[in-house]
Amino acid sequence: MVAIAAAVLFGLALLFELISYSVSILTPQTLTTAGLLCVALHLAGIGTARPARRRSRR
Repeated sequence: MVAIAAAVLFGLALLFELISYSVSILTPQTLTTAGLLCVALHLAGIGTARPARRRSRR
């Protein structure tokens, strides 16, 4: 889920860079940084669909 958000942010950053669009707070660099944060959270395991494994005693 977080990886999808990162892909959307990277796509918006690319689109803003290609059309040279920039609002004072929403720049391509800001979107790229937010995308990298989402990728880092995804790699850390935040937002994954699988729950943590539990150890069972037998």
